[in-house]
Amino acid sequence: MKKNTQKATDVVIIGAGPVGLFTVFQLGMLKLTCQVFDTLHDIGGQCTALYPEKPIYDIPALPEVNAIDLITQLQKQIAPFKPIFHLGQQVNEVTKNKNGWLITSSRGAQVQAKAIIIAAGAGAFGPNKPALKNIEDYEGKGVYYSVTKREPFKGKRLVIAGGGDSAVDWAISLADLAEKIYVVHRRERFRAIPENVAQMKSLAEAGKVELLIPYQLESLEGDASGLKAVNVISFDQEKQVKRIEADALLSFFGLSARLGPIAQWGLSIENAQINVEPTTCATNVEGIFAVGDIAHYPNKLKLILTGFAEAAHAAHAAYTVVHPDKALHFQHSTSLGLPPIEA
Repeated sequence: MKKNTQKATDVVIIGAGPVGLFTVFQLGMLKLTCQVFDTLHDIGGQCTALYPEKPIYDIPALPEVNAIDLITQLQKQIAPFKPIFHLGQQVNEVTKNKNGWLITSSRGAQVQAKAIIIAAGAGAFGPNKPALKNIEDYEGKGVYYSVTKREPFKGKRLVIAGGGDSAVDWAISLADLAEKIYVVHRRERFRAIPENVAQMKSLAEAGKVELLIPYQLESLEGDASGLKAVNVISFDQEKQVKRIEADALLSFFGLSARLGPIAQWGLSIENAQINVEPTTCATNVEGIFAVGDIAHYPNKLKLILTGFAEAAHAAHAAYTVVHPDKALHFQHSTSLGLPPIEA
């Protein structure tokens, strides 16, 4: 991706996850230039940082795609538009002026833009850690809050804790690789995609996965070399403790999100999400839009494909901000075509 010292652009995108990248494409199709900021040092957001090898099943026309492969394809899709990336830096300030917005980053980069589209996902995020004594002693030595590669878990005894999509998806994905998988959840019901839950239960019936429900984590055992065992306790009146010899605990209790400086920009925020008008993704501040998981409106579905649609809405709405005196005559991509990619 192209990097230079250009100081002005039509639109600044905050967030280089999958929705932010598709926003680049939508802006490019409207012949709008953009620059992209992200706190991470690589594009892709959580897809790159947390689960690059995790399969995704709900992208249209792709029955299954690994997260990192999705990012690679999005990167190819936006290449003709030559976006400029400012990675490894946070947007600290946005200041309104006569030309639109002056965006200033934590590393001193300043970009003038007519509009801003926030695609920051969950904001600045970190894992929700289980309240276990000395858990920090085993982090990176048996306790993990994300999986970036499957191969290190080959032939290992794994305890997967959680009841959401990450726990279920990785139980399925690692079942053919690990020696043994135990899934610990405090409820009978899982919060994951029903089809995936059914697949995990089929693996349990086949003996490839053992479901410990309703149970919760109780304590960890190990030494300086790493984790040796996980103790779990039944989540009922009997309170039975079960000791599981394990090489790794994969703890998937979600992410704790914080908006950081975004919270100080005068936006309408509720539960760490930005309220937007769903047909334009406009916030309450003129010229600022929000898309993806950080954007909220009634009955929203938190899916990547929802974010892709929001990117299109926001790009078209941003066009009227960048070119207030021009009418936008919508054309399909089949008639517009793409600019050639320069060697």
